[in-house]
Amino acid sequence: MKPRAEIGVFGGSGFYSFLKDSGRTIAMRTPYGPPSGKITISAVGRRQLAFLPRHGVHHEYPPHVVPYKANVQAFKQLGVTRIIAPNAVGSLRAEVGPGDLVFCDQFVNFTAGRADTFYDGPETTHVSTAEPYCPQMRKAAVEAARKLGIKSHSRGTVVVIQGPRFSTKAESRFFREQGWDVINMTQYPEVVLAREQGLCYLNISVVTDYDAGLEGDSKVKPVSQHEVIRVFERNMERLRSLIVEIAERLPRERTCHCGSALENARLNA
Repeated sequence: MKPRAEIGVFGGSGFYSFLKDSGRTIAMRTPYGPPSGKITISAVGRRQLAFLPRHGVHHEYPPHVVPYKANVQAFKQLGVTRIIAPNAVGSLRAEVGPGDLVFCDQFVNFTAGRADTFYDGPETTHVSTAEPYCPQMRKAAVEAARKLGIKSHSRGTVVVIQGPRFSTKAESRFFREQGWDVINMTQYPEVVLAREQGLCYLNISVVTDYDAGLEGDSKVKPVSQHEVIRVFERNMERLRSLIVEIAERLPRERTCHCGSALENARLNA
């Protein structure tokens, strides 16, 4: 029987497995090559969840070479209609501290050269990303975090940088001055590719650090990869609990507009 799943979960830095039971693990191929690792399908309550480590099980794919198109397409081939995407982020605001969660509703793209669309022609397609994240899923996430007593922020703008290096202090200052909230290296093009496939997409930003530090506070040091992984792993169990709670809360019917993203998006030749 062909494996199927309703909800897909991308694991971020330090998040290489989801449930303690093994589930069913499958290797997949897509028209865009293999995804970043094998996919594990497990039953979570009434739902079938597919889990894929975004960076590979050994973190062998740095953010600028993650096979984003293959990853999203693999979920699509499994029948996934909703994606939950946790990732590690740096904070650009003093009031958003390590350990907080941010359910982003907007992004700003500062990456370059990434394969960021399924539509390279000849059928020209312009998908709207005015509201790139699913509001129905974000509402469920906010309610789930509140029930579990997890400090979270219901909205936020993530600026996505190319990586793999972290920001300079000047870059971080610029991002803060724009009023953006958190910084990350993998949200783009993942969220846009999901939109192009008509999939709902929820971002769970796990704050691990204060980017390049906080000006005027010498006690807050610039981010290091060691600290990112340490804080992310410290929050792993509550992140798993949150994802399970979100999956349970999501209604079967999608009442958002994510699934109709391609309507009126194509130009007829």
